[in-house]
This record gives sequence, C-alpha cells and structure tokens, in this order.
Amino acid sequence: MGSMAAVGTQDSLITNYPDKVSELSEFIAERKGSAKPGRVRGILIECLHKAQELFGYLPKEIQIYVAEKLGLHHSDVYGVISFYSFFNENPVGKYRISICTGTACFVRGADRIMQEFQHFLHVEDGETTPDGNFSLASLRCVGACSLAPVVLVNEKVYGNVSAKMVPDIINECD
Repeated sequence: MGSMAAVGTQDSLITNYPDKVSELSEFIAERKGSAKPGRVRGILIECLHKAQELFGYLPKEIQIYVAEKLGLHHSDVYGVISFYSFFNENPVGKYRISICTGTACFVRGADRIMQEFQHFLHVEDGETTPDGNFSLASLRCVGACSLAPVVLVNEKVYGNVSAKMVPDIINECD
C-alpha cells in the first residue's frame, strides 16, 4: 500500500482540503468502529459515497486514502468504484447527462441520442466539457423501461427522448 505522501502533489485534494479530509476521516472512523471485526468491506460503499459527496469525485488519491483508513488494498476500493456507475473517478460537470443504454432504451434509439449529445457538447461518453458545465455518460439501466429511451439530467428524468429533443434538453440546463 502506498502512502499519501507519494501520491500528494501541488494539486492534492488531501493537502488543499484539510476540513473535508478531516470530516471523511471522522466518518470512516465512526463506521469502522461500529463494524464487526474483519467486516470493513461492508462499510466501504458507504465511505465512498461520503468521499464523493465531499470531493465531488473519487480520484486515485482519495481512493488510496479510503483504502488506507479501512486497512484495505487500493485494488479492493478501485474494484468497487469501477463496478458501480454511481462513482466517478473524474470531476463531473454541473449538469450530469446520463443516457440509459439498457436493452429497451438501446432498441428505441439510445445510441442516436448519445451521438446527438456528443455532437452538441463536443465530448465523448464519460467526458466533461472544458467549461465544467456538462458531463456525458451512458448508464446500464435506470429501471424506467416504459419511458424508453430515457435521459437523466442530474436527478431529472426525461422519457421517450428523441434525438430532436437534445438541444432543448441542453438549453433547459442554462
């Protein structure tokens, strides 16, 4: 396990946000103290949610910090982050646009909707616009198949979306 000093840089979240780090550390300590012996993996997701709430995303530096605090290997933490689409390894925009690519949505044109968002925002799936306003991502399924194809903008759900609706959805964000 590497130490935070090895990861830290001039742009270090650990160095630049001591209050957030302290809050995360206390949160982890509380959860770890109440976890059954040998069961810290059971509180990992909760700790990652808190870290993402505090920092907005989970860069490697924060992943290693959480791993060290829980006595886990970084690969354990990364495995969880890479599995669940809720977690972000990179900064996300003010408006998180997510296109459902589950079977129902895909069959009804989710790929064309993604292409249209990419065209208007000039970013690829998984990227954020240079101004930090928009992040674009595909999701596996949002569980709203009767509304397919579905687009989420932050917490707002758009159903029965067509490629023609993309400019209006983007404009609603301003």
